[in-house]
Amino acid sequence: MDNKMISPLATLQWVDRDMVKPNDYNPNKVSRQNLELLKQSIVTNGWTLPIVVRPDLTIIDGFHRWTVAGEDPLVSMLEGRIPVVIVEHKDKAGNIYGTVTHNRARGTHLLEPMKAIVKELMGEGKTVKEIGKQLGMRPEEIFRLSEFSKEDFLRMMAQGRGEYSKAEFITKI
Repeated sequence: MDNKMISPLATLQWVDRDMVKPNDYNPNKVSRQNLELLKQSIVTNGWTLPIVVRPDLTIIDGFHRWTVAGEDPLVSMLEGRIPVVIVEHKDKAGNIYGTVTHNRARGTHLLEPMKAIVKELMGEGKTVKEIGKQLGMRPEEIFRLSEFSKEDFLRMMAQGRGEYSKAEFITKI
């Protein structure tokens, strides 16, 4: 196996978050709602993906993970540290390519598979509140993906599967 392919993982280490700095060219923006979802993902799943940095600890990929690692409750849970792997490119263009390709390679969620996921979770008895928290969705998004009639969805909400009363749900729309 090519050493260049595996060498970043050989550099895996936990460093003080304050030693790592953002780059000045990241084109990726994330909403506050998705940052909260990212934080929830780390709390729920643990830290599964290290931040990719240059040798000087400038971020190539992972700016949003770095951002939420500085917020409660993660900053205390992680004791101010984050996992990094070091990648060395020959020039700034290589760093930029790394940032953009990491972001673009993650793709987007397709409608039909997301509908199937929401239906499966609801079929397992998961509440709208739990699905919303774990997947970062508002009740109306879950409703649209569930393909239930409005009346059936409101009935589920009123019966506690959504943990909202019918009146509360209607005022949240």
